[in-house]
Amino acid sequence: MEISKKFLKYFAVFGMLYCILLLTGNDTLTWYLKPLLLPILFYAVVNSAHFETKKWLLAALLFCWIGDCVLLFTHKGELYFILGLVSFLIAHVLFIVLFIKQKSANQSFKKSLFWIGFVAATIYLATMLSFLLPSLGDLRFPVIAYALTITIMLKTALKGTFDWNGKSKHIVFLGAALFVLSDSLLAIDKFHTSFESASYFIMITYLMAQFFITSGMLELNAKK
Repeated sequence: MEISKKFLKYFAVFGMLYCILLLTGNDTLTWYLKPLLLPILFYAVVNSAHFETKKWLLAALLFCWIGDCVLLFTHKGELYFILGLVSFLIAHVLFIVLFIKQKSANQSFKKSLFWIGFVAATIYLATMLSFLLPSLGDLRFPVIAYALTITIMLKTALKGTFDWNGKSKHIVFLGAALFVLSDSLLAIDKFHTSFESASYFIMITYLMAQFFITSGMLELNAKK
């Protein structure tokens, strides 16, 4: 676990440096550095103690990394964006399985706060789609499928905050929420209105999401 904690720290430091480079406009350097980010998290998980859902976390990180690499080539054509979207779609399905398979000790369905969060996530989904749909064109159905999937991912993480034991369950949910925020910013920038420093805000929320989900899941499953 000590090795895992070290690599989590390396990821945090490397991620901050990467975002600073993005903010200062070093696009060429960040293009080459981006594929090196998630392997650090992957290595942290590989070196953690065995736990039942470890393979699902590794698989989700792997497909996120594939998505990161593919999206580097979106300037060559829309096909790369679609392939990147598919990679992240698979990653989110794997995150859903990961959260569902995580050992539960309670029943969220009996808690009114869970249902308030469930409805809030649904309203957010409906609001974002109604905002984006007029400008999606031929990508309407893939984006809708992706939005539905990531919302389910968020809801399963929300369920975990009521079902799982350990304070780090809230860290996992924060990571899931930041993932939704990152994807929302990406969708707005690509399909609706480009905004200043979009890459910076998309990546900082994305990297924080990956860090919180990974570190949270490792802490939840740490051997006491």
